[in-house]
Amino acid sequence: MARYFFDIRDVTGLYPDEEGMEFPDQKAAEVEAARTLAEIAKDAAPMDERTDVIIEVRTGAGPIFKAAFIFETRAPKQ
Repeated sequence: MARYFFDIRDVTGLYPDEEGMEFPDQKAAEVEAARTLAEIAKDAAPMDERTDVIIEVRTGAGPIFKAAFIFETRAPKQ
């Protein structure tokens, strides 16, 4: 099993994961990243104050992948 670290990045900066979690493979780490993003989005401030959140996943060997929630609104067409 490999140890994966889930660093969180938002408009205020990067919050490195110092402990990490062990998973049998990258797929399991991807599921955990998606679950974590869903929890962050659920607990986020009202929609007009939300910002993008990125989870940068790495192992001891370096970066593996990124998962993101992007909050984008567009003005209604008139």
